[in-house]
Amino acid sequence: MLNMSTHLSKRVPDSLPQLKIWIDADACPGPVKEIVFRASKRLSVPVTLVANRPLRTPPSRLINAVQVSQGFDVADHYLLQQATDEDLVITADIPLAAGLVERGVPALNPRGELYTEHNIRERLAMRNLMDELRSTGEIRGGPPPYGERDKQAFANSLDRWLAKRRSG
Repeated sequence: MLNMSTHLSKRVPDSLPQLKIWIDADACPGPVKEIVFRASKRLSVPVTLVANRPLRTPPSRLINAVQVSQGFDVADHYLLQQATDEDLVITADIPLAAGLVERGVPALNPRGELYTEHNIRERLAMRNLMDELRSTGEIRGGPPPYGERDKQAFANSLDRWLAKRRSG
């Protein structure tokens, strides 16, 4: 027998038509994927992870993975070809983000920063400078470890972006 009070109290997700979230999954932190998976379930938003290796995804009709061939920037090229201005791409790859922004595709990094036409040139210049300094040995290492503050910043930015997208 159907319990109507339980049935009626379940919230129907506010789906976001035509939107898809793409994840540049080769180096994406696990907590970011988990946050996106929860948002996908809550809002009925399809998610596609793209990587050059096999990926495990949770059982969901909304979440799938695409394995591209090995090679330099193959996943990036795939994302540039497939993502549209209706979508959101999650990536820490600044050159990929620059290509997406140039095409009008929103891109969000795992630390919660939305790449825009106003900040992408600066991020790309800083990335190139740091790459040059690392190659000459003047500095070592990369960005700091991914932490709770980054996770919270990403979750907040994703929620803001999805809410803005939902409100039109």
